[in-house]
Amino acid sequence: MTTIRVAVVGCGAIAQRRHIPEYAVNPNVTLVAFVDPVLERANKLADEFGAKAFASYEEMLNEIKPDAVSVCTPNYLHAQVTIAAANAGAHVLVEKPMASTDEEAAAMIEAASKNGVYLMVGHNQRLMPPHVKAKAILDSGVLGRVLTFRTSFGHPGPEGWSVDGKGSWFFRREEAIMGAMGDLGVHKSDLIRYLLSDEVAQVTGFIGTLDKKDTDIDDNATCLLRMKSGAIGTLVASWTYYKGEDNSTVLWCENGVMKIGTDPHDQIIVELRNGSVERHNVGAISTNEKQQTSGVIDAFVECLATNTPPSISGEEGRKSLAVILAAFESQATGKVISL
Repeated sequence: MTTIRVAVVGCGAIAQRRHIPEYAVNPNVTLVAFVDPVLERANKLADEFGAKAFASYEEMLNEIKPDAVSVCTPNYLHAQVTIAAANAGAHVLVEKPMASTDEEAAAMIEAASKNGVYLMVGHNQRLMPPHVKAKAILDSGVLGRVLTFRTSFGHPGPEGWSVDGKGSWFFRREEAIMGAMGDLGVHKSDLIRYLLSDEVAQVTGFIGTLDKKDTDIDDNATCLLRMKSGAIGTLVASWTYYKGEDNSTVLWCENGVMKIGTDPHDQIIVELRNGSVERHNVGAISTNEKQQTSGVIDAFVECLATNTPPSISGEEGRKSLAVILAAFESQATGKVISL
């Protein structure tokens, strides 16, 4: 198979800790270019991998003409970089949230379609082993219908994750657009859609800045969701879980309950109404404190290698983004938003 020539646009934490290491160990990939406005970052990586460094993604696309591009920029650039890469004939893996608005998401999908390239969104929660196993259990029917749920994602905030610490773009509204909801909440809207094979019908959002200083970007959100099936539940995203990172989901069903990520050893616990209990140790969910292989890079490369459209497509990313945007609309208007 011909090696896939990949360029990485944005050389911050997500690129350094997830995208680049996972591309580097994939035998089907050659890293050919790195782009970052802080050219020193791009240069360092280019030297390490025998690639070229650029401060401008436009210049990189024109000179290198990569087969594929990972978009790891601040949120406000996701759409313009994706569209430019697609117009240059490159397949695109874009970090979440895929865009800042629904209009941007639609334009990204259109650009990929028009140019005959794939667009995949980095919703890695679908690929975490516990979530894959949970999906299989739900699909087996043993638990019956999901009636209610809660899904939560929280950590101390991006200042401990970003390469720029407290000076990170995550805290500048013009670049981040949204805070904990764009960082964590959109992961959970995507996960609940995936697990339940269902769409969100209505959203109520309570979103605010509760504790992060010197920023007006949201650091906490609690949302009420009603699914098209009628199931109701809560979605929580937080940057103020200062002691105890959380990425857990609990599903209360007709025949019992499934707990995901609530136990330090058994990632899935199924308790049925008949008294039986199943415990599954199937591999950890990645956290900021303990990195695991995301699975996203391998899935993206597999799509390109086999000419198979990605399951976590632009269309899927757009639907998960719509839930988050509806929550912000609810917060602003005080209304329940229907999708």
